[in-house]
Amino acid sequence: MKDLSCTYLGLKLKSPIIAASSSFTDSFQKIQLLEQHGAGAVVLKSIFEEEILFEYDKTIREERNKTGREEFLDYLDVRIRQENISKYIDLIKKAKEQLSIPIIASINCKSTHEWMNFAKEIEKAGADALELNVFVLPSGLQTSCEENEKIYFEIASTLTKMIRIPVVLKISFYFSNLSQFIQKISYSGIKGLVLFNRFYSPDINIDTLEVSSSNVLSHPGDITMPLRWISMTSGRVGCDLAASTGVEDGKAVIKLLLAGASVVQIASALYRHGTGYFEVLNHELSEWMEQHNFTKIEDFRGKLSQIKHNDPAIYERIQFMRYFSDKETLL
Repeated sequence: MKDLSCTYLGLKLKSPIIAASSSFTDSFQKIQLLEQHGAGAVVLKSIFEEEILFEYDKTIREERNKTGREEFLDYLDVRIRQENISKYIDLIKKAKEQLSIPIIASINCKSTHEWMNFAKEIEKAGADALELNVFVLPSGLQTSCEENEKIYFEIASTLTKMIRIPVVLKISFYFSNLSQFIQKISYSGIKGLVLFNRFYSPDINIDTLEVSSSNVLSHPGDITMPLRWISMTSGRVGCDLAASTGVEDGKAVIKLLLAGASVVQIASALYRHGTGYFEVLNHELSEWMEQHNFTKIEDFRGKLSQIKHNDPAIYERIQFMRYFSDKETLL
């Protein structure tokens, strides 16, 4: 078997294929299985900033209505927040004590509020890195692009000064100038960027006339988004790039590594195929490397990125209809 080891965030991984934040990474037993089946690293299931704050506010209201006693507020503040994070901290500690693969904590956030204190606790628990899934949907008609982007820089700047472990931002593609934003944020002190996260997407049920969720899991065609932007920014940024969404098989992993990704995250594929799918993906990657005479990941990583491609404009072509005007391309 070929050498699949690589480096991500300064961490040594046995494989560039890692488990993204999901229900497959929310317990020690599940993480242990992921390691046994060949996951290079694990991103723990995210703890949500808004979920913690909401639970606190809800409990405060209930307590106030029952007793009207304000002196319990500080006590409740500490108790509730600690209960929410204690299980997370215990999971990190146990995983670091008994497993060898890197454990990356994860927080879903949209501000620089009190969740920042959780980051310190996560670092103390021994997490190898912290991934922040920043979910700021630029939907406000009164909010400028600059104001939206400022949130990301504030979070990155504040957190990298607070903790020493590598900080990773998982972002969306909702930016007016995505390449420029990726390049600028990569030099903000963070060690990695994950392209891209998946927002909740609404759908409409025309029978019940209700709004529901849509496309919870990614599909193979979704790979084109991270493939394009990793290809265009690889070699031009100040941090590692991780690919996420649309990774269904070994071919997808290989494509994203060729584009310049340091690692590839998978989640939807695990829901479809199970934890043992890591063995399949690692085998497909190793077999392909054998066929092309590559001995290690660095032999081909970024080989087809825009900066190294003999036709760099190919990644910037957006003309679409001309392909459908050529009958031969449809046969």
